[in-house]
Amino acid sequence: MKLLVFSDIHNDSEAARHIVEQSSNYDVLIGAGDFGVMRRNLQTCIETLREITTPTVVVPGNNESIGELTKACEDWSAVRVIHGSGIHLLGRDFYGVVGGIPVTPFGSWSYDFSEQEARKLLRACPNGAVLVSHSPPLGAGDISETGAHLGSVALLETVERTCPALVVCGHIHPSSGTRSSLDKVPVINAGPGGLEIELPDD
Repeated sequence: MKLLVFSDIHNDSEAARHIVEQSSNYDVLIGAGDFGVMRRNLQTCIETLREITTPTVVVPGNNESIGELTKACEDWSAVRVIHGSGIHLLGRDFYGVVGGIPVTPFGSWSYDFSEQEARKLLRACPNGAVLVSHSPPLGAGDISETGAHLGSVALLETVERTCPALVVCGHIHPSSGTRSSLDKVPVINAGPGGLEIELPDD
């Protein structure tokens, strides 16, 4: 399975157009959140992305809520919005969790979840799935500009428990576009430019 993964477009029209132009070369696209900016401009970004006809799986970031993203994607037939839920697509399980985990310092506009809330959302994640999360797990794809690890403990626990085929995330911009691993599980902080990932057939 050939994937194009991306995150943190933040209504950058050039980045969104670049993803659209690449999309037909892939089996599945994954968007790991932050399509808008501080709960604004979401619809503008999605209006560009909905030209994509390849099957696409998305989760909200901390810059848009699940309700806002679901509504914005109503007319995009190729997309599936997942949050504390999953989908079986082309022979693989995809499971998604959203927002800032742990709670960010950004204030009331940020769509955030505590580690305990995230644990509840992640309980149903199946073994071996493609795990799509806006926030990275602690220890991979999560290094800030100061060198601190800002990832989620709940996501790390889920990686250890379910051994995903792949983790796709974003959120921590200084780690954007990086590939790392946790216990041999690939972790991709995708970034707005889009990264190509090949998964072996099950």
